[in-house]
Amino acid sequence: MHANLPRTPGLIARVEPLTLTRAVRGPFDYRLRPEQADVGVGALLRVPFGSRKTLGIVLELATESELAPERLAEPDAVLPPGVPADLVELAGWIAREYCSTPARALTLVLPPGTAGGVKRKQVLVAELTGAGGDALDGGAPLTDRQRAALEALRRDGPTPAAALGTPTLRRLEGRGLVEVGSRVQTRRPASVAIGRRLDSPPELTSEQRVALDVVLGALTGAGGAGEGGRYLLHGVTGSGKTEVYLRAVEATLAAGRGAIVLVPEIALTPQTVGRFQARFGDVVAVLHSGLGQGERHDEWLRLRSGEARVCVGPRSAVFAPLAEIGLIVVDEEHDGSYKHEGDPRYDARTVALRRAEQHGAVVLAGSATPRPESAVALTRLRLPSRIDGRSLPAVEVLDMRGVHHPLHPRTRMALADVRSAGGKAIVLLNRRGWSNFLSCRGCGNVWMCPNCEVALVLHRASGQLSCHHCGHRRRAPSRCEECGSVAVARHGVGTESVEQELREAFGAELPVFRLDADAAAGKDRLPRTLAAFEAAHAGVLVGTQMVAKGHDFAEVALGVVLDADQTLRFPDFRAEERTFALVTQLAGRVGRGEEGGKVLVQTLAPAAESIEFAARHDSDGFLEQELRRRKVLGYPPHGSLIRIVCSAPEAPEALDVAARLHGLIAPSGQTVLGPAPLFRLRGRSRTQLVIKCTTRDAAVSAVGAAVDECAADAVRRGVNVSVDVDPQ
Repeated sequence: MHANLPRTPGLIARVEPLTLTRAVRGPFDYRLRPEQADVGVGALLRVPFGSRKTLGIVLELATESELAPERLAEPDAVLPPGVPADLVELAGWIAREYCSTPARALTLVLPPGTAGGVKRKQVLVAELTGAGGDALDGGAPLTDRQRAALEALRRDGPTPAAALGTPTLRRLEGRGLVEVGSRVQTRRPASVAIGRRLDSPPELTSEQRVALDVVLGALTGAGGAGEGGRYLLHGVTGSGKTEVYLRAVEATLAAGRGAIVLVPEIALTPQTVGRFQARFGDVVAVLHSGLGQGERHDEWLRLRSGEARVCVGPRSAVFAPLAEIGLIVVDEEHDGSYKHEGDPRYDARTVALRRAEQHGAVVLAGSATPRPESAVALTRLRLPSRIDGRSLPAVEVLDMRGVHHPLHPRTRMALADVRSAGGKAIVLLNRRGWSNFLSCRGCGNVWMCPNCEVALVLHRASGQLSCHHCGHRRRAPSRCEECGSVAVARHGVGTESVEQELREAFGAELPVFRLDADAAAGKDRLPRTLAAFEAAHAGVLVGTQMVAKGHDFAEVALGVVLDADQTLRFPDFRAEERTFALVTQLAGRVGRGEEGGKVLVQTLAPAAESIEFAARHDSDGFLEQELRRRKVLGYPPHGSLIRIVCSAPEAPEALDVAARLHGLIAPSGQTVLGPAPLFRLRGRSRTQLVIKCTTRDAAVSAVGAAVDECAADAVRRGVNVSVDVDPQ
């Protein structure tokens, strides 16, 4: 590209400034000073950019530039530690694959705390000298405090000065009895483990051994593993998938390579995290947004240096700076939380495949309810039975047509039996709050969000109406502002009202624990709730889909799914898949103890195929019919979708940009649906396009080119353009 350009003396760094606007795109050339000659790809620089200073990442080095040497600016500073070169390459791929910008993709791979200037923590540490040991043994004159400090240093080794008293240590240092110096203190996250811990690795079942042998065979040749190194561990809940992961990680470490273990949501899977930490100790680092910036920064550095060789975390852990990756595990691969909501809207499952390709690593994805896309793309390994030999719980579908109460009579009887037996139950309702919406019986007024075209949800505990999209809140009304009527009606139920219903029905003999986004708000409240339910002699855990994710409670004898068909009412081609997964995953939390268990599924659509398949625990049958349906309709994995949303303060601006994008994309041969209006969200009008295609790469390229062409005009008109490849 630059072969015939005039030569510029010295070294040139091609830098991508970390700006968020689409209208400005790098890289830009900067002249490195002689003392910056060791700068390489991935170096983080502070550079002059226009009238301000900004951060930038070095994408490549060169010895020539289109600009004369005197016109090139120089970086102000090099900021360690920088980004590994393979992550720089990965960010470029993400920008192209998800129609984003290199700058936005590079922000995903930055060391945590970069923007805030987080650095290593330095502390004063005291250490006993030989003279100090002699002073203790020889009875040298020492005060009680001095003697206690020296004895502590002899017993515990190097110790932070603050723990021993700095004035005392300074006097001892002056006598040459201790050395006091500054050392780096690594900030480590606290470990929280909930559920059953195993003292030693269990014996593998024959099914686990067969699956593990296949994975170990691929790991042995992982340097050249191709498509054969991409596996789907399809196992029923309780079949021992985690133990297969642990053994595979153990083999990876023994081969001198590192591993990444992705979990859907770190706070909801503390047992999985705890098992990896218990098995491998300090070699495990944890990365997730719930940690402090200092903890994340130091865990990242431990991975970068090789001190830690296993990274456990949610989707962002796919960017862990491990040098030699041999294995990437994706636990509960069906979970929608692997899709990032911000720009770029990457899918960590797809990024894991790309990262494995970079390193010649093996990918092992696991689920009891795998996505149809994974069932087609990955080699399936099966664990069809629970490791304890117990059967999956019986599932009974309860027809709610004609029942005008949140709990079916059969459900109330089953919960009463749990109370009598002193057992435990889990009740799932995927809707938080008290009531879905309020209306006036006098004039029909419905209380709506002023920023979004959606009804406000009643949260009785806080006495407020809340928008679950933008967070707007207001006090719950006692009368209608439109007509003055006090006849305010509540419609629908949420986890709050079910919690109250259960408390009133079963009293203190069956304690109720609620787990949803409201109840889990605040540091450590979620793991504390799970720990309290685990420790309780009896109780009911009621909540949203959180209660169905990865928990291992041995004593749960009853599972209840309320309004199981609500997801079927969404205009989403994945509605059947989500309904099947929700019911199956909740059933998987039940019957893991000696007494077994059962599951009750309340629904207005008892004949729905997804519910019938879930009731039979027939994952293969569901996948077969779902793949057949999607092939007819051209949905993934038999096609690809790309969604473009244009938003603006006023609808005409968003519609105009969307129409222009349609005109630019359609000639490429893609099927472009829309523009179509969406409901107003966070004070902005929205319009969307959906591109349906069979040639994914061509469609992504066409969309990316169209969005880039419209970027400057969209910014000028105040229109935000959001691209979502493979929308969830």
